[in-house]
Amino acid sequence: MHVLKKNRPLRRIMLASAATVSGIVLLLSLKPHTSPTLVTANANSPAVSSSSSPSSGASPSTGSGGSTGSGGSTGSTTGTKTVTGDTVQTRWGPVQVRVTIKGGKITDVTALQYPQDNPRDQEINSYALPQLRREALAAQSAQIDMVSGASYTSTGYKQSLQSALDSAGR
Repeated sequence: MHVLKKNRPLRRIMLASAATVSGIVLLLSLKPHTSPTLVTANANSPAVSSSSSPSSGASPSTGSGGSTGSGGSTGSTTGTKTVTGDTVQTRWGPVQVRVTIKGGKITDVTALQYPQDNPRDQEINSYALPQLRREALAAQSAQIDMVSGASYTSTGYKQSLQSALDSAGR
């Protein structure tokens, strides 16, 4: 005997109703990605020091869209120069880096802004950002490899790094 016998229409109606309700419940339980909020650089980055005479700190820009924003720099031409790259909007949130250059060499790269709105963003960036930093210090340029699983952050990091190096005259 088959479950959906023709002489039992009530059974078919009940199974179809249960399947429909189950499908609707599954669809409603999906949660859409929330829009990221901009993170200010002051809340997430340590203070910047310069080996030259005292000067005002770099004030990173916070662009509101696209790859907009202007880089800021501090330091003298012979000492340590700290340059902040443009804020690059990615699918999951803004990415911005600050580069420290001493004697024409990149000595430090700090991520000022990066996606961190949910636990998955935090997990991805906890392993991606140190790798991107190591790559940038080793390559001494923005020509670095992307991190698997963090392609949007990697792309934004490279673009912001390149804009900072351009601002520094490298």
